Amino acid sequence: MRHTTQTGSTKAGPRSRARLTRPVRALVLGAGAVTAAVVLSGCTVNEIVFLDLPEPVTEQGSITQNLWQGSWIAAWAVGIVTWGLMLWAAVAYRRRHRGEVPEQTKYNLPIEIMYTVIPLFMVLGLFWFTARDQAEILAVKNDQDLTVNVVAYRWNWGFNYLDQGAYAVGTPTEPALLVLPVDEKVKFELTSPDVIHSFWVPDFLFKMDVIPGKTNQFELTPNKVGTYPGRCAELCGVDHARMLFTVKVVSKADFDQYIADLKAKGQDGLLDTGMSTDHGQMPDERTT
Repeated sequence: MRHTTQTGSTKAGPRSRARLTRPVRALVLGAGAVTAAVVLSGCTVNEIVFLDLPEPVTEQGSITQNLWQGSWIAAWAVGIVTWGLMLWAAVAYRRRHRGEVPEQTKYNLPIEIMYTVIPLFMVLGLFWFTARDQAEILAVKNDQDLTVNVVAYRWNWGFNYLDQGAYAVGTPTEPALLVLPVDEKVKFELTSPDVIHSFWVPDFLFKMDVIPGKTNQFELTPNKVGTYPGRCAELCGVDHARMLFTVKVVSKADFDQYIADLKAKGQDGLLDTGMSTDHGQMPDERTT
């Protein structure tokens, strides 16, 4: 009998230890799968952790970048704590014996209060940071070095350099070019003669709607020389996908030469801000 009992206990030990290591093995396998997916995807750490943003090319763009990354840091912190509690509960309170029923409780008032108060403070904190940064980004101080009137129309863009008395205009086949001097503050005034568009330069980390009958405005300071794509971010009609433009940030001397070239081509004065087209409208919507 003693030999049988010892043999039985010897066999039960490894089985028990094997059961104890299953959660750990599952955790290790899961972590390995996630690591392999990240490595094989070829993504950078910033792309994986913060869902990546373009490197800002304006002074104001860093505000958006910091808010975005701060929000993700808070989200990851919440996620890690939540996942840790879930795994701990799964291991600490797992069923150890067949037929065993965990202790049943109806509620825990302190924990429920904590789960209500902490998320409330987190949401209020995110709201405060968002409202603060939004107010700073949208502040118009009227201390700009130049003013550009952006005219969005079906189906492209025009740019009036109000202080220089020149304009640039594009077509769906020849996108417009917006040239800006580096390290000089620009005030943008957005207008549209037809439908709602949206002025968006991804590398600026900023976009704003262009609404008929309303002038929207914002200010920013480009601080990196380069060429950046721009587009309409509002589904505005049949040729929406072709409403492209290019932003080129250059030195002050190159900017002055560009303005001179526009005037030499006869593009002095202001663009006709009433330009529009009926192409893409229903017959009963056409005005001409």
